[in-house]
Amino acid sequence: MATVTHDQALANAHQLLTDQPGAALAQARAILERVPTSAAAHRLAAHALRALGREDEAGAASLAAVGAAIHDPAMIEAALALADDRLPDAEAALRQRLREDATDVAAIRMLAEVAGRIGRYGDAEKLLSRALALAPGFGAARANLATVYYKQNRFAEAATTLDAVLAGDPDNPAHANLKAAALGRIGGYDEAIALYTTLTERFPAHAKLWMSYGHMLKTVGRQDDSVAAYRRGLAAEPGLGEIWWSLANLKTIRFDAADRAAMAAALAAIDDGDAARDDDRLHLHFALGKAYDDAGEAEASFGHYAAGNAIRAEQLGYDAADTRAVVDAAIATCTPGFFAERVGQGDPAPDPIFILGMPRAGSTLVEQILASHSAIEGTMELPDIPAIALGLGRDALGEGRRWVEALAAAAPEQLADLGAQYLRDTAVQRKTTKPFYIDKLPNNWLYVPLIRMILPNARIIDARRHPLDCCFSNFRQHFAKGQAFSYRLTDMGAYYRDYVRLMAHIDAVQPGRVHRVIHEALLADPEAEVRALLGWLDLPFEDACMAFHANARAVRTASSEQVRRPINRDGVDQWRPYAAWLGPLEDALGPVLSAYPDAPADDG
Repeated sequence: MATVTHDQALANAHQLLTDQPGAALAQARAILERVPTSAAAHRLAAHALRALGREDEAGAASLAAVGAAIHDPAMIEAALALADDRLPDAEAALRQRLREDATDVAAIRMLAEVAGRIGRYGDAEKLLSRALALAPGFGAARANLATVYYKQNRFAEAATTLDAVLAGDPDNPAHANLKAAALGRIGGYDEAIALYTTLTERFPAHAKLWMSYGHMLKTVGRQDDSVAAYRRGLAAEPGLGEIWWSLANLKTIRFDAADRAAMAAALAAIDDGDAARDDDRLHLHFALGKAYDDAGEAEASFGHYAAGNAIRAEQLGYDAADTRAVVDAAIATCTPGFFAERVGQGDPAPDPIFILGMPRAGSTLVEQILASHSAIEGTMELPDIPAIALGLGRDALGEGRRWVEALAAAAPEQLADLGAQYLRDTAVQRKTTKPFYIDKLPNNWLYVPLIRMILPNARIIDARRHPLDCCFSNFRQHFAKGQAFSYRLTDMGAYYRDYVRLMAHIDAVQPGRVHRVIHEALLADPEAEVRALLGWLDLPFEDACMAFHANARAVRTASSEQVRRPINRDGVDQWRPYAAWLGPLEDALGPVLSAYPDAPADDG
């Protein structure tokens, strides 16, 4: 009698699935007795169990198939392609597997990883949800789903999902770290700090945990504790560049010669050809830039800043023409008639106050002043407006950057729905019953037309700083994410120029709808500027606004420690020692530089 091969046995069992699932299950189990590592047989058993209505057992069988996938040559090849970042090869192999068996949860999870790596988080979420529907106990897929939620700025859902992940894997510091980070993003600082305290006690040699703990302590104003946490992290891993930059990013500490030597040694220890350590390299360059600035050595400082910026610019590949195209489209589309035709549309809620402009332009100071008022709640830099704009462009025209066209075509009901969506999605950030709350994302300047359409009664404040001080401050700043324009002086000048150009247009077609705070004027006469700002907001002056530095609220931005001090002029003219290297920036700024604080009469 001829011996039935493994593949033949599987094929025979599959033929029984529709009409005889019990027999198919028996054959699958017989195959597994002979070949316990057969992922295909485990999946076949899961199919049969589902057909029999035995969902819990089916989920367990799907999960067993995941464990057996390490013996599957096709899955091993797909995993190797993922590890080598050969995403097209991995995607092709995984899609082929899913054509053969759409319930292979290991393949579904790996395809979700491909989608996540290229930023298709919506696709990744759907795939992971499908994997978990098939195998509810698949902890790795649930952890991936939490990460996808976090990447989509859905922090409350990420934290809730991580509760379930940690219930099954309580000793995983990476999952706990992500939960603490998610809690921090929705204002759960006390719980996040308690979690980090426990984690660092359990994993005292985990440098990145100490770093994350330091970030959270910095946010709530515990600077000495933050420094101590960063130093503990460096003791565990002296070459971790991000911790050195985290210390530098406090702004209020000064590095000494021993710190410079330690950073230089860490930088020298990185092989020039080791691209995997580019992040360590760029963080060390930015930190050394700060260290040499502390020492008054401008040339060495600029050299390190330039080196760090060059690495990050190469990673991000920013194209200034993309920003210019959006600004051109907004100016061409958003005419006086455009706004007049849409009066009364959008959501009428007056609650949000947007503080926008360039990063490093004093927006955190303005926020801290306003958040000290009894009627205004400070939150953080919220990602919701860009997400709404890009989603509008993608949904209507297939490209996020075409959001201006999509906005022009949007029906009144859609504009109202988008305004309501913003209010609903940002409600998690509101911890008090104050009538107004602040969204301080600087980059919202690009989306002012959208804000005016979906939230017509929201207030908009433009925080503006001298272009050389502002742009050079950005050049010295490594941002945790985003701000891709800030890593080349020419790109920075072009970005500032486009910002001024769009805001000047808004002033012309919507006069009085944006209140501008000039940073240098605020430093020169703070009370007059604050009274004018509150008057524009129709709010009474309160002395607490002038004592903003005593406000203990959490602050997440790079200026967090600076706004805990009284108003000062420490940041004025910091570009001057570096003037010899700023020619490309001045050229890119063009007429904006000489016209400041006004906009040039005609700039394209």
